[in-house]
Amino acid sequence: MSDENQNEKTEDPTSKKLEDALKKGDVVKSIEINNWFVMVGGALAIAMMGSSMAGDLMGSLKVFLAAPEAISMDRNNLRMVWFDVGGMMLKALLVPLGILIIAAIAGNVLQHSPVFTGERMKPKLSKISPIKGFERLFGPQSLMNLAKGVIKLTVVGAVAFMVAWPERDRLALMMTWEVAQLLPLVKALSLKMFGAVIAVMTIVAGLDYLFERFRWMKRQRMSVQEVKDEYKQMEGDPTVKAKLRQVRIERGRRRMMAQVPKATVVITNPTHYAVALLYEKGMGAPVCVAKGVDSVAFKIRELAEASGVPIVENVLLARALHATVNLDEEIKPDHYKAVAEVIGYVMRLRSKLAGRGRAR
Repeated sequence: MSDENQNEKTEDPTSKKLEDALKKGDVVKSIEINNWFVMVGGALAIAMMGSSMAGDLMGSLKVFLAAPEAISMDRNNLRMVWFDVGGMMLKALLVPLGILIIAAIAGNVLQHSPVFTGERMKPKLSKISPIKGFERLFGPQSLMNLAKGVIKLTVVGAVAFMVAWPERDRLALMMTWEVAQLLPLVKALSLKMFGAVIAVMTIVAGLDYLFERFRWMKRQRMSVQEVKDEYKQMEGDPTVKAKLRQVRIERGRRRMMAQVPKATVVITNPTHYAVALLYEKGMGAPVCVAKGVDSVAFKIRELAEASGVPIVENVLLARALHATVNLDEEIKPDHYKAVAEVIGYVMRLRSKLAGRGRAR
């Protein structure tokens, strides 16, 4: 595979890649979802508190509209009026603003869990680069956002117009109505318009979220080389792991070979298999201290000969022991009889050789 193909981002992102993106604050986020929640919050605030809020605001501002000439313009009075009116307006708007803030937070939290990271605050030259700034202003992403905004405004404007158009006659007469008469009509018309716009925005927000998720997943795609590098980081370099495995095997083999001179007997087949057994008085059964095939078997036989360990050829027993017993394990009960005969033969041979040595 060529380097160009290896660096082409054609692979789906791994779970680690997605986790790293979330930690950096790179998440799926649709601004239309936020707008939808804010609009629902606004409609809820109007439905719950529209009349009382408007009444409170009307009472707070009535003095400015009904008798502005009665307001004293000295500094102390103006300060008192400012604090009184400001306090009443804040009281009237506090709950609606709270609903809007909760709706805005919910729009973000429901899209993704809260992420606390300083990644976005790190200084980057690209943030002050005129070229990068020009690309952000007039690049494909900005043009796409502009197109989305124009389409959304057109659709929402058309829906709002269709809701308001049947009320055009009453809207013309509203200029002659009292404030108390206006409030119910404004509330009803506002809720009607909010409902229609929210219905349209539900579809717009859903489509925008799917589109933003598609773009985010595309942005997280990885090249073949990135997948390989990540695998190496998580699992370790296969080459290094193979070397470490080879080192462990070699060390284990050296430890095994060190046990051969201590063996009681080595059973072979005669060239391909070799199993070294240790049996001492008080042991429940013979223990395998070394085994191997081909070159390892040859090395076991060579060490056994050099150390004076008896070597017994038994093709079937050597194969069976090699297949069924692991290092430092006792042999299986099925082989007790055959191994006992071999060890008994070795013991008799040693006794005979010892007797000859004393006779001399």
